[in-house]
Amino acid sequence: MVNQKKDLLSLNELSAGEIRAILLQAREFKKNRLSKERRVFADRTAVLIFEKPSLRTRITFETAIHELGGHAITLTSENVGLGKRESPEDIARNLERWVHLIVARTFSHSTVELLAKSSAVPVINALTDAHHPCQALAFAMTLDEHCGEVSEKKIVFVGDGNNVCNSIALLCAKLGYRFTVACPGGYEPSPEQWRHAERVAAESGATLSIVHDPKTAMAGATAVYTDVWTSMGQENEAEKRARDFGAFQVNAELLSRAPRQAVISHCLPAHRGEEITSEVLDSKHSVAFDEAENRLHVQKAVIDYLVS
Repeated sequence: MVNQKKDLLSLNELSAGEIRAILLQAREFKKNRLSKERRVFADRTAVLIFEKPSLRTRITFETAIHELGGHAITLTSENVGLGKRESPEDIARNLERWVHLIVARTFSHSTVELLAKSSAVPVINALTDAHHPCQALAFAMTLDEHCGEVSEKKIVFVGDGNNVCNSIALLCAKLGYRFTVACPGGYEPSPEQWRHAERVAAESGATLSIVHDPKTAMAGATAVYTDVWTSMGQENEAEKRARDFGAFQVNAELLSRAPRQAVISHCLPAHRGEEITSEVLDSKHSVAFDEAENRLHVQKAVIDYLVS
């Protein structure tokens, strides 16, 4: 029997048990970072396709592939012309004949879906407009490191109901955590994404909620998460968004309403002085840079899961 190839386009592809297994393996990779025993990508090649700029995602994937024994080729939108010079389907059909893994950071989630559908080799979503699964997994790993086995975790996402919000909502729904989105009216997660997360939560016992007052959301928070108010591709909305999100800045005043031990994170890059203050981002409660580090280890574990 031939094993069906696996992809990671969103956390929908993973069960709670598989998420936990990936996090466990990520901790092992972190503990034994340069061990030769888990070179599961030895003598293989991965191609990284980036339609959007990247620091953390590109460096952590290239480093992960190298440390797993493989070779990474990075293509920008100018190199490949995804969907313009050539269709995602034809690109995938070519790449599957040369490489062993495709990592794609694209504007539209449908693009990575087409790549995965047309490719015989695994595809990893390195960020789309709908999901950012590797970021959510790195957050989960960081949360475990700093909060341990807290009996009941409550995660509060302050800001736009965007791709990172979608993935963290799904993470919490799968793992049975409480999850609250605090956002202005009109900036909630998409109804389709939210309804799906609610269905997952109903099975796990997780609770999901949306509020429009960030102060009330802080009660009982284990972690407070935020992201930029204006994502890539939304630059023409920046001025309006700055007005709409003015009361949703993660600052010392807002965090005074959260438990003293609550941790704060951000997927980065941060717009200091907008969605978060430097005082908070650089504080001892901030785990944002630990989360950025953990992108490397989680992505190693994801590659291991997909190709082993």
